[in-house]
Amino acid sequence: MKVLVPVKRVLDYNVKPRVKPDQSGMDLANLKMAMNPFCEIAVEEAVRLKEKGVATEVVAVSIGPQQAQETIRTALAMGADRGILVQTDADVEPLEVAKLLKAVVEAEAPQLIVMGKQAIDGDNNAVGQMLSALLDWPQATFASKIEVAGETVKVTREVDGGLQTLELDLPAVVTADLRLNEPRYASLPNIMKAKKKPIDVKAPADYGVDTAGRLKVLKVAEPAKRTAGVKVENAAELVAKLKTEAGVL
Repeated sequence: MKVLVPVKRVLDYNVKPRVKPDQSGMDLANLKMAMNPFCEIAVEEAVRLKEKGVATEVVAVSIGPQQAQETIRTALAMGADRGILVQTDADVEPLEVAKLLKAVVEAEAPQLIVMGKQAIDGDNNAVGQMLSALLDWPQATFASKIEVAGETVKVTREVDGGLQTLELDLPAVVTADLRLNEPRYASLPNIMKAKKKPIDVKAPADYGVDTAGRLKVLKVAEPAKRTAGVKVENAAELVAKLKTEAGVL
């Protein structure tokens, strides 16, 4: 069974983002970039399926600039077999990403797609669902456990008030949540091996997908800074302040 894992290059979650002076977007110049944390979890799960003998090949695919090859190399160092980069400098929107991934899926014919539930830069949480709709494949989102048996995959997902277990016929799309696993650190030998693994570079035009974009960013601004809190002596004073000053009661 072939498993396809989309991975995205994003600003490292430890780095504080900066807004451009003209408020046209985020300033990413000279800042550390890394693989999206949810994508790391998806790669780890795919590699574990391969280690169990369930998967025979893990293919990592990324859509982005040339530097996204570094993100793919990270996935290869974790255990993926090969990579595909759909190279573009455009800020690709979720629907365009889903269309490109659909074209990659049609070319690669995987039986399972495991991907992060969302990217921490856009927080759209949309590509997995869109891809499932475009492919007409069953989907299970926010997976906290994945079990593949024969031609089906059983997915446990967290919902309000408990856990929900779904059984999907393969091929299927599964999006990973935080509790699915703990991604491994790539060892030095595996990092060296990853340099020799193949990465196939494509362009959106190779798949016939237009990445011109339909959305226009009007303004990006930092959230308002929080003001200092106020200590109260008792509950009565708290209620009085909520009524007179905050106006919420």
